Amino acid sequence: MNVDCPKCGKQLKLGEKAESSISSMPAGKLVKVKCVQCSNVFGINSGGEAVSLNASDAPAESKDSGNAPEKALKGDGKSTGFVVKPPEPPDLSWLADGIYNDHEVVEEVPLALVLMRDGDARTGVINAIEGIGYKAETADDAQTAIEKMMFVNYSNVVLHSRFSGPGINSSEFHKYMTRMDMSKRRYIFYTLIGPEFKTLYNLQALAYSANLVVNDNEVKDFNVILRRVIPEYEALFGPLMEELHIQRK
Repeated sequence: MNVDCPKCGKQLKLGEKAESSISSMPAGKLVKVKCVQCSNVFGINSGGEAVSLNASDAPAESKDSGNAPEKALKGDGKSTGFVVKPPEPPDLSWLADGIYNDHEVVEEVPLALVLMRDGDARTGVINAIEGIGYKAETADDAQTAIEKMMFVNYSNVVLHSRFSGPGINSSEFHKYMTRMDMSKRRYIFYTLIGPEFKTLYNLQALAYSANLVVNDNEVKDFNVILRRVIPEYEALFGPLMEELHIQRK
């Protein structure tokens, strides 16, 4: 039996098993065939006629086609067409459950520590930080914050100068940050907020061993400030940090 592909016109010669499957089909059923030239999948009805298929109106498969997964062969052993039942779609249950090969799929989210007194300003800072991809945590006092720093690798730390004490110079946490070993400190983006700071004044930030300073009046714009400063910081220091990491310094 010969049949022409309705897409490219390639004439396919079907073997005896394919002819048997087609001739024994009930009326209205189709056997699906894949063209060896253009890979188009089309149907063949019980009369041996090619029928185009489309995604929205695909007819039911023949029961017999499911029992004939082998190729239809010529006498010379070369494949001229396929009488197959398409494989089932892959199991995606692991994707919904977050499990792959019996291991949890863990997304590594960078952590930020926000040290400010509870209030609208802290809420705004947390929203801004989480808005650029960090997961923010807080602490109730300087000692708790220092303990957190000892056991957790934070990529971003925000400290208000009045978090615990009358100013930045008396802040126990700030003293801890300035004394931190550079092997750890260089990987932390450290921001100071307070009434004594001039927003984006790099010289003042450098004087306080910080990466960024923000005045209380500009905290409402913290999201915009971070979206400008963080990419510049990563572009400038990213390659250096990567090289230091490789050299284990």
